[in-house]
Amino acid sequence: MEWSAVEKAISQATGESFLIDERVPVGGGCINSAFCLTGEGQSYFVKVNDEHMRHMFDAEYAGLLELHNAQAIRVPQPIVVGESKGQAWLVLENMELGHGGNSRMAGEQLALMHRHQAQQYGWSIDNTIGSTLQINHQEDEWVRFWSEYRLGFQLELAVRNGFAGHLQQQGEKLLEGIHLLMDHDPVPSLLHGDLWGGNIGYQSDGTPVIYDPAVYYGDREADIAMTELFGGFGADFYAAYNAVWPLDSGYAVRKTLYNLYHILNHANMFGGGYAGQAQGMIDRLLVEIT
Repeated sequence: MEWSAVEKAISQATGESFLIDERVPVGGGCINSAFCLTGEGQSYFVKVNDEHMRHMFDAEYAGLLELHNAQAIRVPQPIVVGESKGQAWLVLENMELGHGGNSRMAGEQLALMHRHQAQQYGWSIDNTIGSTLQINHQEDEWVRFWSEYRLGFQLELAVRNGFAGHLQQQGEKLLEGIHLLMDHDPVPSLLHGDLWGGNIGYQSDGTPVIYDPAVYYGDREADIAMTELFGGFGADFYAAYNAVWPLDSGYAVRKTLYNLYHILNHANMFGGGYAGQAQGMIDRLLVEIT
């Protein structure tokens, strides 16, 4: 890694000279390497990957700016993206975060973020969900967007990854009847896109911070559903969210439909039991249709 190139890029982006005094590896991620850089009274968080993943960092930079511009909930400030000698990197504001904080404030601020809306579903650029391409082609119809660019795309990947047969057959049946499950008309809300418990933290004063986004505009329920997928954010979070903007009726069923996208993506990325979990979710949704 050519760290001098990172130093130069940070200096140019911030207008302040920066030289690394200490570089500490940061664990916890499975896609990128990460480091905390300190020097001259400053500190930065840096993600590193092969240069062919530069597009992922460019999209994350843009996504963080999109969330920041909504002025609803705190995100790390993106500093600069670059590449040198075969490696790409993304430099972010370094934030000391814990896992306990004001979950009520998090619920309120997420609802306010969802009030930031666009004219169409999708986004101006594609990005990634984990390491998987996430297509954000802009559409006027939410059912079409979710069918083609979320579930349909993941089902196609599943075939390539060896999960054909029953999963694919039942998935096609679900897509044929999906309009019966998506019977509401959501506005295109600004979404984090990958809002599980590992992508929210709290500053020392309790202020919530969200990070590692997969931004697009869509049904706000997709974000809320993701918060429930791996354990939930606590009763105060959901009570506060609903006090600002109550969820529509039918969410309990649509929650499974939206989380199916993430479980299919996990099956495509990691294999294991996720394909079976996806099949179970599809079967439950088919019962709702018939």
